Amino acid sequence: MARERRSSEGVYAISVAAELSGMALSSLRLYERKGLLTPSRTDGGTRRYSEDDVERLGRIADLVEAGLTIEGIRLVLELEDENARLRRELDSLRSAARRGRPD
Repeated sequence: MARERRSSEGVYAISVAAELSGMALSSLRLYERKGLLTPSRTDGGTRRYSEDDVERLGRIADLVEAGLTIEGIRLVLELEDENARLRRELDSLRSAARRGRPD
């Protein structure tokens, strides 16, 4: 029986991630150097991109197309990540409140 893969699990080589995202290999390396995404690495140091990473590359492409700089993109992604974290926390608190106890 095959195990279920998480969307955060690195499975794609950089060439596949570049093809899936429609970006150049050099762009993926640049975005990693600038901290916009962090693909996992094999024991040998080879980058492995996840479904989440490919989705994030799509978001980066949208922001590039909108004219944002690398720094602007970094800030937008940080704010979006923080917003998602806060939403998860709020959902957890609401769920705990419905159960009648704090988490």
